[in-house]
Amino acid sequence: MANATLDVLNVNFMLNTLDLSLTSSYVTCAVGILIYSFTLICNLLLLLIIICNRTLHEPMYYLLFNLSLNDLIGISAVVPKVIYDLMFQSSLISYPACVIQAWCLHIYGGATLLILSVMAFDRFIAICHPLRYHSLISKRTVKWLIILIWLTDFALVGALFGLTLHFPVCRTLLVTIYCDNVSLLRLTCATDITVNNIYGLFITGLFHGIGLFSVVFSYTQILLACFKGNDSDSKSKALHTCATHLLVFLIYELSGFAVVLVYRAPYSPPNLQKFMGMTFVIFPPSLNPIIYGVKTREIKVKMKQSYKKIILSLNAKNMSKTKKTLSSQ
Repeated sequence: MANATLDVLNVNFMLNTLDLSLTSSYVTCAVGILIYSFTLICNLLLLLIIICNRTLHEPMYYLLFNLSLNDLIGISAVVPKVIYDLMFQSSLISYPACVIQAWCLHIYGGATLLILSVMAFDRFIAICHPLRYHSLISKRTVKWLIILIWLTDFALVGALFGLTLHFPVCRTLLVTIYCDNVSLLRLTCATDITVNNIYGLFITGLFHGIGLFSVVFSYTQILLACFKGNDSDSKSKALHTCATHLLVFLIYELSGFAVVLVYRAPYSPPNLQKFMGMTFVIFPPSLNPIIYGVKTREIKVKMKQSYKKIILSLNAKNMSKTKKTLSSQ
């Protein structure tokens, strides 16, 4: 079977799913549903707040909108499938579904780092060059930067998958709990994947290099500007604003580092590897809306206003129903 080319549209592939007892599977499934539902609601709420409030139609919130949208892509690519597999004791996936899952994961990873890089630059201009902020970071400029982010991400990831998908497929067993480019490559009949490995390392280094350089450069300049200034209130506000973005960046990078560390560690349990392998698509998407909701004053205010409107609307409906009931009596 390893040497015979497969008709990928008529063959199901087997994922290396979590090895749990039936009870543990249902408990894990319930926890997964809660985490996914919570993440979905929080990110959708953040998107709606940004869309519905014109005061938030500013460069920083355009970037935050795209970060939240990207988080939904990342977590939705993996968690629903894992929940389904746990619920129905399944481990099968079709080749097109596997490719789509892998594509979404790589798009999510690249876009996260590019968006956070632009957000770091935005904070650098806002704090170090406040008088030039609106001329350098206009709404039009940010819209073009967002388009450039997605086009760059799609082009680089597209080339990566183009190199992988042109190989015929010979195997049906995936070594991971979800599909990614490496696991797809291992399904192929390819004997020489040097070009794939070099290009894969190149775009990984490029994405992380851009992210790390942007954050280190921007925050070094911001810290220097804060220490040079005399206004303590401005310092506090600047550091508070930067802490939010820096925390989000660190959560993403540390989640990815934890995955590499666990997979490299000798004798690490297979289930631990699988759980840790999902952290980079669970922690950032679930924590980002909370961090921005708690740390960003404008979003916190809009969330409170939206909550009050919902409560008032529900109270008004209840009062209307009560009046109708009393009048009918």
